Amino acid sequence: MSHPPGVPSPRTTRGRETEQRDAFFDNAKYLAIVLVAVAHAWEPLMDDSRTLEAAYMVVYAFHMPAFIIVSGYFSRSFDMRPDRLTRLVTGVAVPYVLFETAYSLFERFAGDDPGQEISLLDPWYLTWFLVALFVWRLTTPIWKLVRRPLPVALGVAVLASLTPGIGDDLDLQRVLQFLPFFVLGLCMKPEHFRTVRRRSVRILAVPVFATAGLVGWWAVPRMNTGWFYHRDSAQELGGPWWSGPVMLLALFGCSLLLTACFFAWVPGRQQCFTALGAGTLYGYLLHGFLVKAGDYGGWFEAAWLREPYGALLVSVLAAAAVTLLCTGPVRRVFRFAMEPRMAWAFKRDAAEVARDRERESERARERAGA
Repeated sequence: MSHPPGVPSPRTTRGRETEQRDAFFDNAKYLAIVLVAVAHAWEPLMDDSRTLEAAYMVVYAFHMPAFIIVSGYFSRSFDMRPDRLTRLVTGVAVPYVLFETAYSLFERFAGDDPGQEISLLDPWYLTWFLVALFVWRLTTPIWKLVRRPLPVALGVAVLASLTPGIGDDLDLQRVLQFLPFFVLGLCMKPEHFRTVRRRSVRILAVPVFATAGLVGWWAVPRMNTGWFYHRDSAQELGGPWWSGPVMLLALFGCSLLLTACFFAWVPGRQQCFTALGAGTLYGYLLHGFLVKAGDYGGWFEAAWLREPYGALLVSVLAAAAVTLLCTGPVRRVFRFAMEPRMAWAFKRDAAEVARDRERESERARERAGA
């Protein structure tokens, strides 16, 4: 699964895969993963900068929704066909088990937390997305049957936002509250992406982002950033039960607007970084170790990092690091964990076996005729 979270690349030969990839989506995935890494690097510095926390709020309002919408868009063809289920297990479930274990051990030893347990039911840090993707994709056939899938998904998310009893198992709050973005992606068509990439939308995106920055600056002392994570109910965030549906729907609208503006700015042609879009899952899962190592090692404690030029340097270094983690050499090293070949673990599909036999028969007849 050499792609960003949730976006399957075609299982074809290298030449055909290059033809079938869309530069726009690879560009969007790369730019989004850069924003993810930069925002994570900002977290240790935010307490001393209202401006930085405002920027953090703006980025968090759309970077995961953008990923999830694209994930849903590329999941439209998912069904219960054996080969697709196999890829779901090897490309999502297995990496989850491996990285959940690795992150838990990292926290126990590097984070000096001997009480950190390895629990596949309690995703730690970044691994929640793999759980969510697994659940969302398994339910794709259901959403394709529902007459009004997006309103139903929003209803599910609203109910989750006011239900603290859901608990932390499998991070189900996030799975359910982010669900509408995945379902929206399932409902989208190529022309929808073309619409937001028009020149008029690109121009309008400038004042929209500027306004979002001002609103974020105003909201810093007045709003809990936990609302953007969608991992808690309203009551757990200290609000009345009715604030859950209100905030969820309001943030859904804001996220859609900012995501549309983000897509409007994404270049549609091949760029120097386009190829990196095929490896953003690597950047996503691996950059967390660097951010946490910096946090545990006190890298962010220097006073000068709280200055504007210090935050800028951290941003550049985070972007460079995640870019490096998306490159070919890194992907080759970690392919065993991201894209394990596990043919030994699965039965071959009867139809595939029959096709192989037919091809062998054809080749035998050709050799006999020659």
